[in-house]
Amino acid sequence: MRKAAKSMIAAALAAGMVASIGMTAMAEDFFPVEDTVTLTGLISYPDSTESDPNNRTIFKRLEEKSNVHIEWTAIPNSQWGEKIQTTMSSPKNLTDFIFTAGFSDSDLLRYGDFGAIIPLNDYITPEIMPNLCAVYEKFPEYKAMTTDVDGNIWSFPWIEQLGSGKTAIQAVGDMPFINTAWLDFLGLEMPGTVDEFKDILIAFRDNASKLQEEFGIEGDIIPMSCIVNDGNQDPALLINGFGEGYGDCDQGRHIAVTNDGEVISTATTEGFKKGMEWLHELYAENLIDPEAFTQDWSTYVAKGKSGRYGVCFSWDVGNIATLEGWAPLPPLEADTKNITAENGSYTSGYDRGRCVVTAVAEDPEMVCRWLDLMYDPFQSPQNNWGTYDEDDEFDIFELGENENGEPMLQHAPLGDASPVEVREAENVAGPLAVLDEYYGVYVTCPDDAQYRLDWIKDIYTPEMHNDNVFPNVFMSQEDTEELSNLEADLNKTINATRSDWIMNGFDDAAWEQFQSDLEAYGLSKYLEIEQKYYDAYAAAE
Repeated sequence: MRKAAKSMIAAALAAGMVASIGMTAMAEDFFPVEDTVTLTGLISYPDSTESDPNNRTIFKRLEEKSNVHIEWTAIPNSQWGEKIQTTMSSPKNLTDFIFTAGFSDSDLLRYGDFGAIIPLNDYITPEIMPNLCAVYEKFPEYKAMTTDVDGNIWSFPWIEQLGSGKTAIQAVGDMPFINTAWLDFLGLEMPGTVDEFKDILIAFRDNASKLQEEFGIEGDIIPMSCIVNDGNQDPALLINGFGEGYGDCDQGRHIAVTNDGEVISTATTEGFKKGMEWLHELYAENLIDPEAFTQDWSTYVAKGKSGRYGVCFSWDVGNIATLEGWAPLPPLEADTKNITAENGSYTSGYDRGRCVVTAVAEDPEMVCRWLDLMYDPFQSPQNNWGTYDEDDEFDIFELGENENGEPMLQHAPLGDASPVEVREAENVAGPLAVLDEYYGVYVTCPDDAQYRLDWIKDIYTPEMHNDNVFPNVFMSQEDTEELSNLEADLNKTINATRSDWIMNGFDDAAWEQFQSDLEAYGLSKYLEIEQKYYDAYAAAE
């Protein structure tokens, strides 16, 4: 049945699979094309922002530069997950390329095997894609990370370098922030242990009326808010000091790597157990927002902007509250003091499945040439953050010059603006590469990135006592599919348990049952596959 279905899809797509490798012009001399070329693309966009990509300044300028017009199908982020699956299942719905695919490894291999997307090896050449090839020449590990075990490249990645190793900006995602204005008003010191932290939350709770009056706060005081099981908004970093000190920093897989190179499930550790018990203590004493398990991003932000939080979690506190009067919460000591860097962070920001070319593209070379413009060192920062000289209230960049008198994108001060909201209004994301060597040449380092890099280097890196993180590896289709199936059940179980235990608590019998459930869902096999690829990666270094 699978072969028959694959043959049917291949037949339906055959008319659109015209390769045009014969073109020989260098990409930098290729654009603008003489006659307007029209391509079709699929893209997602943040809800409540511009819905027509061609109204965004970045795409207007790209069309001017290339004389390539893109007929976009645009889907809001909130609907992307559901609609992209429907789109990929029917050839008639496909566009030439998918700009913000965000495909998992399983997706890439499945759609490649199914014939819906094409391998890109023949197009990643200096003649067709000089910008991407320049990135791969400088950092061959990125090309290796994008290549499957059979040697096929199915996608164009998103790469953002901001620091490396234990100082990479991605090393800590769910950063906790504490309201220092409240601390100062109540005469409290920055906590260093979990007990001191709990006492501070109690002080916030018990002095709610004083805080409301002093700071003009409307609405209840919330000592600590978060969104449980929601990546950067999850409170996982708080429990990193319990037990063995591994915490639970990987919200997608719940794994860590020991200093001996063993891949472990954090949900089986003593630290996880003790950490969940402690979080339940906080919840039972009304120190954690009761909506922490159900609230969406907009609700979370709205309460934060109203000044109601004592502690919150996010990539940047500016997204939730304000920079002034807030500071990162230092690592808390419980049984130990440790911060586990996030898996995959040592190679900085990387998304393997960001963009794909589909089998309906009549001129895949033209598609790849146009997509290579996204990897231009001056273009990538704009796609990633935003642009300059827009006719609106705020620009991410001002156009200036570097020390050699060449054009350079200079980050404008954010002021009180939310970094994520400003960027979402201007940027286009998609495939790109921003390398550390670009800063000071093509673009300035954004202020919010620089202070975040400083926070990590000064506050968290000194307490990162584990040397290993699980790397970005591209597994075989068989292993990817098996891992994906196992992961679905394991993550569902772990995340549901985390929420339940924080709210309701648990006993030793529940812990033992939880461990049995994880094993029944294939935890040992899951770790066995992860270990195989970690060992291969370590051996190749």
